[in-house]
Amino acid sequence: MSDQLALRRARLGLHGAFATSGLVMGAWAASLPGVDARLDLGEARLGTVLLLIQLVGLASMALAGRIADRITSRRLLLWTGPATQLVLIAPALAPNYATLLAAAALYGVGVGFIEVGINAHSVELEQRFGRPIISAFHGLWSLGSAAAGALTSLGLVLGLGNQAILIAVALAATALMAATTRPLLPPPGRDAGGSSGAPAAPAAKIGAVLLGALFLLGLGGHLVESGAIDWANLHAANVLHADDALAPLSYTVFAVAMTVFRLLGDPVRARLGPGRTLLWAGALAAAGYAMVLASGAAGGLPLAWTGWTLAGTGIAVMVPVLFSAIGQAGGTPSNVALISMSGSAGLLVGPAAIGFLSEGTSLTVGLLVPAALAAFIAVGGPATMRRLARRTPHPAQVAPPTGAHV
Repeated sequence: MSDQLALRRARLGLHGAFATSGLVMGAWAASLPGVDARLDLGEARLGTVLLLIQLVGLASMALAGRIADRITSRRLLLWTGPATQLVLIAPALAPNYATLLAAAALYGVGVGFIEVGINAHSVELEQRFGRPIISAFHGLWSLGSAAAGALTSLGLVLGLGNQAILIAVALAATALMAATTRPLLPPPGRDAGGSSGAPAAPAAKIGAVLLGALFLLGLGGHLVESGAIDWANLHAANVLHADDALAPLSYTVFAVAMTVFRLLGDPVRARLGPGRTLLWAGALAAAGYAMVLASGAAGGLPLAWTGWTLAGTGIAVMVPVLFSAIGQAGGTPSNVALISMSGSAGLLVGPAAIGFLSEGTSLTVGLLVPAALAAFIAVGGPATMRRLARRTPHPAQVAPPTGAHV
């Protein structure tokens, strides 16, 4: 098989792996009302389950990164990818709250391993292509997640139970993950088993300070995203007093914008470079939040929807840029895991930070947090990218020129 064909197959396979991962995450999110009703959980116990998944996932990401350093991300996905999808069955079958907690912990392990595996391999594959391709992978993840919500709704309309839907998704996703990970490639210089050679550069080469800066940028980016995920609809309902049928569209316009520009973001990053991309991404997100904050005084829902659209457009490429920067610097899978961990940390801290500030003041004041963080990314992102490029120049391993249009 030619190198170009192998690259095409690997890219297509990773597209499928990202979409499958999004499908499972989306199915779990869509099932939460059914799980809550079946086990009579209530908000506090359901919140505990969700917190446990995030905490276990956060811890397992560090472990997954270390394992991938030793055996390659391809091997990690081949060994654990299907199993991480199958574990969705555990919370689906849990008969009571205590069992659900154990099942949630198991599911959290699966989340951590698959997040690190697919993101680490996307970084390696981009280096093989020699041009930006990571953003589209994240767009496929978003499409998979959205498809899960639609399929769950369709299944419920057809009379399928919530448990049956989750089990069906878990089994289908397990088969899909097994198929999509087969064409993935080992890093150059290592055989398919990952038994020879070494990663391009040790984690220490990037330096603790720069790794910390990248972690903070990832944390900030996910906090900006969390502001929309958790509070966009509540802002429309409680601040703008929108109709019940219109309020949920606030997050919808944000999510659509984010998904579209993730799918289109790679050519933008190729043209602008990582520093300028983060500058524009942070500026757009900050401008979007400024419109949302102003909509309470004038403009109402139309201005808020415009703001959420801009915010989604900016946020779309923030995290892909950070993953790509790790790869350009010669980072290892454990470095990639650090960015994944910043995402989980941001989604943990974000709701609490905005919620507590809003409780003592107002939601408008609370949303100043993601607005300020977007501005921080616009300023700090380019500076970090420049320092990273100076500290650890690492030429991409470019595919042959004829493969540039793969």
